[in-house]
Amino acid sequence: MIELLVVIAVIGILAVAVLSAINPIEQINRGKDTGSRSDAEQLISAIDRYYATNGYYPWQAGATDANTNTGWEAVAASWIETDPLLSGIVLDKLSAAGTAELKLSFTNRIVETDYNTLYVYNRGNTGDSTYVCFQPKSANFKTEANNRAGVDCAGFPADLQSATCLILCPTVGTETVCYSCLP
Repeated sequence: MIELLVVIAVIGILAVAVLSAINPIEQINRGKDTGSRSDAEQLISAIDRYYATNGYYPWQAGATDANTNTGWEAVAASWIETDPLLSGIVLDKLSAAGTAELKLSFTNRIVETDYNTLYVYNRGNTGDSTYVCFQPKSANFKTEANNRAGVDCAGFPADLQSATCLILCPTVGTETVCYSCLP
């Protein structure tokens, strides 16, 4: 009986050691961050294909609209509903209601309130890229984003640096957590 109790105790200690090494919450957060990165890549691709097909961005009213920039806009329900600041229904233009670049299930999922919010930024100058950013939740993605940003956000591309370091690398409590931005 004593041997059985010793074996159970040893198994319990090993189980605790394995769980602490795996850190299931970190693994869940890393999975969510990987999903956010994948969704950001898909959204950038859809925006780029829309621009290539139509000659203007989905947040513009049309090809004659001179306002080519979108400044740090949260991808939210307002991108499905008409928003005069965004010149139309951005995600509807990219989904089945428009060019069918994105599935409706994708657009509905990325605007849910419990989803890790994606932010779109384009300075609007010739040659500027469109960026989709999200705030990482896992330690691995946070470290990667902070390393990419560098000191005073100097590691970000020049057309993204104009979005100020306070937006790109906000301080949350006592920790500075930079956004992970694609491309």
